Amino acid sequence: MKIEQAQARLDVLPDVPTVGEFVPGYEASGFAGIGAPKDTPTEIINMLNKEVNLGLADSKVQARITELGGTVLGGTPAEFGTIIAEATEKWTKVIKFAGIKAE
Repeated sequence: MKIEQAQARLDVLPDVPTVGEFVPGYEASGFAGIGAPKDTPTEIINMLNKEVNLGLADSKVQARITELGGTVLGGTPAEFGTIIAEATEKWTKVIKFAGIKAE
């Protein structure tokens, strides 16, 4: 799974520059995934992951996600865990730097 793909221009808006093209170092992206309860057996996680990746490999699913402005990445549970950890670390720093407090 490559996070850099999220920083590329969208397929549906190829002529629209990204913010990062104007603001060096800028990066903000969203992602979506499927989670399961903490103690879900590994066999179940692996089966779900296999089926989700098969769905994401379908050309109709890929076309619809692209049409909505998304990028299909797929991957393993470990790769998704890395994305979540990196996003949590990044946004924790932003929140602390900005002094944002929970209300």
